[in-house]
Amino acid sequence: MAHVISDECVSCGTCEGECPVGAISEGDGKYEIDADACVDCGACEAACPTGAISEA
Repeated sequence: MAHVISDECVSCGTCEGECPVGAISEGDGKYEIDADACVDCGACEAACPTGAISEA
C-alpha cells in the first residue's frame, strides 16, 4: 500500500529527494506520491520534517 501526503505538507521537497523510485513530485499546493510507483519503503515518511506522510 502506498504512502500518502496530507495537507500538513509545507512543500519543502525533502521527501522527493529521498524517494528511491522517483514516485514523489510537486503537486498543486503540496507534494504528491504516485501510488503505482511507490514501493512502500517509508524513506519519505522518515524524512518529512512535518510528519505529513503516512501509510495509506
